[in-house]
Amino acid sequence: MKILGKAFFLFMIAMPVYAQTPLVSQKDQAPETVNLEDVVVTASRFQEEIKTVPANVTVITTENIKNSTARNIPDLLRSQAGVHVNDITGNKRSFSVDLRGFGAAAKTNTLVLVDGRRVNQPDLSGMDWSLISLDRVERIEIIRGGRGSVLYGDNASGGVINIITKKGDDFNVNGEIMAGSYDSFDTNASVSGTSGKVSYALSGRYADSDGYRDNSETEYKDLGGNLTWFLSDRLNFNFSSDYHKDNARLPGGILKSDFDAGVSRKDSLNPEDLADVEDYYFKAGPEIYFLNNSLFKADISYRKRSSVFDISFAGGNFVGDTDIKTVVFAPQVVFKEKIINRENSLTIGFDYEKAKEDITNTSVFFGFESVGKFDLEKENTGYYIYDEFKPVDSLALSAGYRYDRAKFRFDPGTPDKVTTDEKLYNAGINYNFHQNSYAYFGYSKSFRYPVLDEFFNFTTNTVNTDLDLQTSDDYELGLRYYFSDSFFAHANLFLLDTKDEIFFNPVSFANENIDGKTRRQGAELTLSKSFDKLNLQGSYSFTDAEIRSGDFSGKEIPNVPKHKANVGAEYLLVKNLTLALNSIYVGKRPFDGDLNNDFDDQDDYIVLNAKLKYQWKNFTPFINLNNITNEKYSEYGVLGGFPTEESFYPSPRFNFMVGVSAEF
Repeated sequence: MKILGKAFFLFMIAMPVYAQTPLVSQKDQAPETVNLEDVVVTASRFQEEIKTVPANVTVITTENIKNSTARNIPDLLRSQAGVHVNDITGNKRSFSVDLRGFGAAAKTNTLVLVDGRRVNQPDLSGMDWSLISLDRVERIEIIRGGRGSVLYGDNASGGVINIITKKGDDFNVNGEIMAGSYDSFDTNASVSGTSGKVSYALSGRYADSDGYRDNSETEYKDLGGNLTWFLSDRLNFNFSSDYHKDNARLPGGILKSDFDAGVSRKDSLNPEDLADVEDYYFKAGPEIYFLNNSLFKADISYRKRSSVFDISFAGGNFVGDTDIKTVVFAPQVVFKEKIINRENSLTIGFDYEKAKEDITNTSVFFGFESVGKFDLEKENTGYYIYDEFKPVDSLALSAGYRYDRAKFRFDPGTPDKVTTDEKLYNAGINYNFHQNSYAYFGYSKSFRYPVLDEFFNFTTNTVNTDLDLQTSDDYELGLRYYFSDSFFAHANLFLLDTKDEIFFNPVSFANENIDGKTRRQGAELTLSKSFDKLNLQGSYSFTDAEIRSGDFSGKEIPNVPKHKANVGAEYLLVKNLTLALNSIYVGKRPFDGDLNNDFDDQDDYIVLNAKLKYQWKNFTPFINLNNITNEKYSEYGVLGGFPTEESFYPSPRFNFMVGVSAEF
């Protein structure tokens, strides 16, 4: 079966070379072809064409999502160039989505937005990918590299992912129900439309599963919606909210010695580990259009996230109870007016965020118990200006500046406060040399602050205020070329140098700054070709991530594969019946925590997934087949135990989901 998976992978790479002629007319609901006029809002906090952004940009559309084999957002992101996804717990509860090879620190170096609202927490949890179910997503924008730091601030060193949810338009009711392997059940429903001057989109979801392994049960409950009140042609008021609750068991890792002793891949050696989360937010604000195409908006939001967890580790365990309350105010004005009769877009804004975390933590560390109660706070302000100017139709110039400042407070703590700031820049040039084809070069300076529980150590119940912020210099060079309206290639080269990178030292059980520089360099290639009945997509990423000086000089950064590739196809078998195939290759990489590169690398793997769907009137029955070749692999591995050895988080073998969706 493994040979079959590799054969399919090679066949799909070769297919575009031999597929020369269209098959049939597009009128039989063939997969959607490439849209040359894709726009992106993430790169400037205002809508603009992709061909003016000096970075590697991807837009995943509604049609892409419908035809995908993915059942959640991280699975959808796996297929993108330069994106490495890890299911850390092995039960699809906690994901790490890594842009540009940050490895274990990916959660704090990839900024995730929902409708432009920052959803990264000011702690190590990063983005909780279970917050937004795939059925709520209208589109996803990915901006690789650090240029998002000027506009959004902290956490964007690797890139920005903006998840844009569905809004109301014509009246529409959707529902979906599915079930499958591991007693999994998932159902969702939504209604959207317009009533008078109000548009609305409301959705709800319930899902549960026993999981592939013992102690890997999960249960999710979600309710969310968007409302827009159109007060006039130039004034509207937006409101959005979401409530999420999940209960998850955590199966933990399995040591190599445990496998040697006969432990099964499905076993859990941490039968009491769990994490329960309740999370909700409210966001509201006006949008005022003025002059010809200029805009003022001012969003204010409130979020509360509560977590209870019991987690084991080598040498003990900790039981934690945390509450994080976050208030954000983000006014912004965009002047999109012509200057000397040339297109210009000037964005000026201010971001204010205040987050308070209350922690109650009981830690047992090598037989010694300690109880800690801490109040931690981060108050963050940022001022930014960003301009994009087109001196001629074929050339776009862009540049931006941000000043960012953060105050941290610790109770108890010695000292009890820390203040730090940073100045950021970016600049870029895009040359549209032939129809929709373009080349670009960009530079950006990015950064991230230590998060609250990098200052706070759950293992020892102590606060360390000696951490410095990390900074990065990012260089991008790329080309997107359209051979035809339905066939394009995008090639990108990048170089990312980081100073004072923050990492977890498994020897000291503490977060520290690397006493040297790190460098990430590589290439990303994407190909897409559409025929009348067939869409083909492929991508390849090469990432060389290395510590350049200090105690770990010359060592590879853990959990970063040098090679990653993806090939996918969507084929209209007969009228209304579509088959989607997707194959992902992830190369060898050092185990998480292996900063000295002392151990053999984690094995590479290939996973093949498929989706078959049939549209009949308002209904679409479907079946998802995952890991068709029954690959035996572990997506994530980390060092653990005493003495230290490899620890694996086994990934599911062949599994399926069958269901039906309806739209009225």
